[in-house]
Amino acid sequence: MDSDKLKEQVELIRQVFEYVQLFKGKTIVLKIDGSVMDHPFLPMLVKDLVLLHRQGIQIVLVPGAKERINDVLTRYNIPWKTVKGTRISTPEAIPFIKMAAFDVSNRLMTQLAENNTSAIIGNWVRARSLGVLKGVDYQETGTVENINVGLVRKALEDGLIPIFPNIGWSATGKPYNISSNELAYILARSLKAEKLFYIFPHQGVNAVEYTLPERISISSEGVVTHLSVDQADSFLELNAGKAQDEMVELIRLGCKACAEGVARVHIVNGKIEGVILKEIFSSRGCGTMIYTNEHENIRPMHLADIPEVLRIMNPFVEEEILLPRNEEDLAAQVDEFVVYEVDSIFHACGALFPAPDASDRGEIAAIAVDHTYTGLGIGKRILSFLVDRARSLNIKNLYVLTTRTADWFLQFGFIEGGIQDLPANKRKDYNRLRNSRVLLLDLEDFRSVP
Repeated sequence: MDSDKLKEQVELIRQVFEYVQLFKGKTIVLKIDGSVMDHPFLPMLVKDLVLLHRQGIQIVLVPGAKERINDVLTRYNIPWKTVKGTRISTPEAIPFIKMAAFDVSNRLMTQLAENNTSAIIGNWVRARSLGVLKGVDYQETGTVENINVGLVRKALEDGLIPIFPNIGWSATGKPYNISSNELAYILARSLKAEKLFYIFPHQGVNAVEYTLPERISISSEGVVTHLSVDQADSFLELNAGKAQDEMVELIRLGCKACAEGVARVHIVNGKIEGVILKEIFSSRGCGTMIYTNEHENIRPMHLADIPEVLRIMNPFVEEEILLPRNEEDLAAQVDEFVVYEVDSIFHACGALFPAPDASDRGEIAAIAVDHTYTGLGIGKRILSFLVDRARSLNIKNLYVLTTRTADWFLQFGFIEGGIQDLPANKRKDYNRLRNSRVLLLDLEDFRSVP
């Protein structure tokens, strides 16, 4: 095994241990779309959920039944239709809808039993009629009124995995067909879940299909990687004309969940093997996340961070992209460095050095991003943070010395310069053997590249 792969595996193992401790005893609610329930990877998904359960993470499952309901109603020649994405559940159809909903729940129960894990299906959901909306009578379609949280918590404390079919009951015992997406959101809110997962057959928000707010992080696959609640609100405003689109609905529910106490909501592709483990045990993830707390944090470097910063910088030093630095160097420059961390795990760094002999000038240096996190715009955010810091120090002009990354800086408004453009102390110390290119930036010319 080559050293790069070994380093990557070691880093992954560290992250796994970090996250196991972070989520032990916490509750995670997962809505599994009906199309994923029929996918060959479902047994592997269930195995991964069992693994989480055995690590002390409390799992709550909401299986989607739309496809199964469609099949059952069609087989028994029961007419059905939807209005704006919501099924009208007739009295004739509701017994078959119940049958389909419990069928998919029992399928999950069977999968869990095959993995020696106990689960329970209960009638914990109180529902009421959706009624007549804008002249449309939705009949036996309902909405969640409340959940018997005490009984659900007792099941979790007893080591069981609760499974919620998309059926709720009125106070008189009348069954209603309810939205599993809404049910998952209300469960996560009511149980004060740490995470809510929507496991669908697509990998989060496709950037091409929607109008996006500014400064959104997009992966190399064209997927929006994460949205703060404010960004999610902006997304909903910009895509108001697509209110019936299921992805827009998930963003809306995710935004509400976060606003009501759920730390993070994830929309991931259930047809990717191991997707849940990748999303929970990696700070990078592989879908779209909505979050309330500060997921990504650029902050000043502390002395205790130095070993991690050296780890991030070392590959770039070996490639002669960055100048070599040791612990003593970084300790002396601690006030100039910033770090980028996700869940207390470091992934990038950078520095701003004010010129000692020119108060209005400064040097950008040591920008490095962990190779496994390239392509996510982290370097751009580090640079933008350093530019803001420079402005706060009344620095008006920046420069950078680079051997291999000139094109990257040029896209932000840097221009070619020469040794003669450097402050006097930097001209004196310029390493002619290294022969770095000099790039200059008037801060008024700085531009953010989407």
